[in-house]
Formats: sequence, structure tokens, C-alpha cells
Amino acid sequence: MNVLDLFIEYKHYYIIGIKITILLSFLSLIAGVILGTILCLLKMSKYKLLSILSTVYIEIVRGTPMMVQIAIVYFGSYVMMGVNVDGFIAALIAVSLNSAAYVAEIIRSGIQSIDKGQWEASRSLGLSNKQTMRHIILPQAIKNILPALGNEFVTLIKETAVASTIGVADLMYASKIVQSSSYQPFNPLVIVAVIYFLLTFTLSQLIGIFERRLSHSD
Repeated sequence: MNVLDLFIEYKHYYIIGIKITILLSFLSLIAGVILGTILCLLKMSKYKLLSILSTVYIEIVRGTPMMVQIAIVYFGSYVMMGVNVDGFIAALIAVSLNSAAYVAEIIRSGIQSIDKGQWEASRSLGLSNKQTMRHIILPQAIKNILPALGNEFVTLIKETAVASTIGVADLMYASKIVQSSSYQPFNPLVIVAVIYFLLTFTLSQLIGIFERRLSHSD
């Protein structure tokens, strides 16, 4: 059975895998942005302990494989709390925590790219540091980092493939099902590779268009 025939016969598994992969990546990015913003503000805080804790978390997460992090959340939830967490929820938690570390650095670089004169101008207008960050700095930083967040989404789509190791029915899990059902070890992987490429390439092109529009609006 060739690749096309194989895809047609088992397409329902791949369609489910695409939906799960995109959903997991999107929800993880949303949670990662929220947590990453908090981590970024903590890292830039004038309170040294908060800054150190945030920095340590970011470095640990960025220095360990996502597969290990997913396994820790999935199996650790039972070992430490006696709770069996659903595979999708465990993957969502782990990927969100992972994404938060990278998003925190993206946001920090966006904030630091804002001219320091704007801080001084805000102080001259009587705004506090908190008000300046909320109303002036963050809105501009977010605009600058939107393309980078889009690239983070693309990265998550590829990296969430490790969620299949704990039984999440994503694209990689779909390929395992097709492999066992069709007794073909290679062709199901080719199909998955093509699907991943189409997803990430399309998103990358859309991000590029969005980035060019942003540059024109400036």
C-alpha cells in the first residue's frame, strides 16, 4: 500500500491527531503567555529573591527536555499527590510550563527593546512604575513580540509530538496506530512528517505576512 492509499484508509486517525496537536499547542501557548508574563515581571522585579526564583525556574525548564517534563507531570502527579492525571491534561500542564519559560524571555527582550526615554517621560508625567509598565511599555512590547510568539506556536506544534509517549492522541500517536494496523513502519511516518511540514510552513507564511503588515504600519 502506497503512502496516499494509506492516508486515505486511515485518514480519520490523522484528522483527530491534527485537531489534538493544534488544540494542545494553542492552549499551551495561551497559558504560556500568561505564565511567561508573570515570570518576566518577577525576573525584572526589584526584589532580588523573586528575580532569582524566576531566573532559576526559567533556566531549569530551558535546560531539560520537554519529554522529561511531561513524564514528571504525568507520573509525578500520582507519586506526589496520588492523582491519576489524564494524559492530555498532563501534557497541557507540562507544555504550558515549558512554553512559559521561553515566552518570559521573549517578553523580557520586548520590554528591553523599548526606549528608556519612555520611562523617564512617564515619570515626568507622574506615572508610577506599575502604571508605566501596564499602560505604556507592555502594549508596545507586545506589538514587537507578536511575530516571536507566532514562531513559538510553530515550535510548540513540533515539540508536542512527545506527548504521544503518555498516550495523547496527537499526530505521532496516530502514526503509531497506523503502523500497528497496517504493519508498515515507514509510510505512516512519512505522512506525519508531511502533515507537520504543511502545518508549520503555512503558519510560518501567515506569521511572515503579519510581520510585514506590522512593519508597514510603523
